[in-house]
Amino acid sequence: MEATKARLGRGLDALISGGNDPIPTGAAQLAITQIQHNPYQPRKQFDEEELLQLAESIKEHGILQPLVVRANGEQFQLIAGERRLKAAQLAGLTQVPVHLVEFNDQQVFEAALAENIQRADLNPIEKAQGFKDYLDRFQMSQEQLAAKLGIDRTSVSNLLGLLNLVPEVQSAVRLGQISLGHAKVLKGITDAARQTSLCKQVVLQSLSVRALEALIKEQDAAPVEAVVSEKTPSEKFEKTAHVTGIENELRQKLAVRVEIKVKAQDRGQIVLGFDSNDDFERLVAALQG
Repeated sequence: MEATKARLGRGLDALISGGNDPIPTGAAQLAITQIQHNPYQPRKQFDEEELLQLAESIKEHGILQPLVVRANGEQFQLIAGERRLKAAQLAGLTQVPVHLVEFNDQQVFEAALAENIQRADLNPIEKAQGFKDYLDRFQMSQEQLAAKLGIDRTSVSNLLGLLNLVPEVQSAVRLGQISLGHAKVLKGITDAARQTSLCKQVVLQSLSVRALEALIKEQDAAPVEAVVSEKTPSEKFEKTAHVTGIENELRQKLAVRVEIKVKAQDRGQIVLGFDSNDDFERLVAALQG
């Protein structure tokens, strides 16, 4: 069994056949009613349009790759091929080709992870939940799971961290409204209300990951600046006509909000504001140029 588990990183075919022979094309036919759902399936959502397209293809060409099943009493439990099975049902098939294997529960779980994760069928939240369920059930370390899947431990750790996001943000990741990059940034926000608010802002304004990072940095800096102003009201300096002229010139040149804040005789800040991702990208390009 150890040799079998070590092959998971090379893909589902290696796990099933030992990596030498492909799944046999002359697989047995099995009634769909005899096939039970895989309880270890990490994938929870299936695109209806894709299923319909696959169903049409199956009507035309049949199922080209057999489903993988194991015996379960008088029935058979699905190990790999749930998308094909659903599409076959939509296509009106009563039987499907299957390849029968003798797997224990852990191998079934590993095969489901291999099929979905290595074929990029899962969204990040489904991957993370699949990892967590596997680690909890079989008491494995992140390093061991990473080795089985042929990925680095950091990738496993980063995905597991997504489960600490608030439910609204997890839902946005699951639906593809925000990217994995956005989620990693939001993961660092410990306040749940703020994390949710930033996520909504990303979706509504189509903010890039860099724009989100800049927004968080700007928000984090604002309270500090307010505290300094309250503590040292006597140290405020008035802008000279020269500074005001430069401020206006920059505002016209960059087409964004510009404010020069004078903190001392030779110290201060230039604050640039933007109202859209396009403004941000244009501003960055101007500064880099």
